[in-house]
Amino acid sequence: MTPELVMDIGRQAIEMTLLLSAPLLLAALLIGLVISVFQAATQINEQTLSFIPKLVGMFLVLILAGPWMLQLMVDYMRRLLESIPLFIG
Repeated sequence: MTPELVMDIGRQAIEMTLLLSAPLLLAALLIGLVISVFQAATQINEQTLSFIPKLVGMFLVLILAGPWMLQLMVDYMRRLLESIPLFIG
């Protein structure tokens, strides 16, 4: 395996990680932003107030985007496993 091949595999793994985590992180970010605006408007300074809405929001995003995320991961693993003979020889 050449250094370029190792770097390419690492780059693809990082891209896959970003693609798979982006929907969940964006949902948590948006829900946190909405709750922060609500807390600022009502002057409620409760740190645990945003936990349950973030948890529910991330769960809903996981239900909606889960099949896409699973298909993306399966396709990546299939490509990676099918290219093992190319890595060896």
